[in-house]
Amino acid sequence: MTAAPENTVVVDNPAQSRFEIHVDGDLAGIEDYTTAGDVLSFNHTEIYPRFEGLGLASILVSGALDQLRARSLKVHPVCPYVVKFLGKHPDYQDLIS
Repeated sequence: MTAAPENTVVVDNPAQSRFEIHVDGDLAGIEDYTTAGDVLSFNHTEIYPRFEGLGLASILVSGALDQLRARSLKVHPVCPYVVKFLGKHPDYQDLIS
């Protein structure tokens, strides 16, 4: 696996109901979600083909979860990748609804 680019940013795009990861200003992937009160269901994680193999899915999910924590929100993991990620990162267990 190649190292993830240093210039990545994870942003919430509520108009599209997704978190996005950008690399050098290019959209590299998304975390699609639905909202119910203070809980976001993470439904689908996708890294676009030209950005695969850089570890961006993990950066995207952790960045999204960090933003939920900062906003006192919870996550309902639906996406298999997010379920697996949460199983490997006990420091995010408090966010699971």
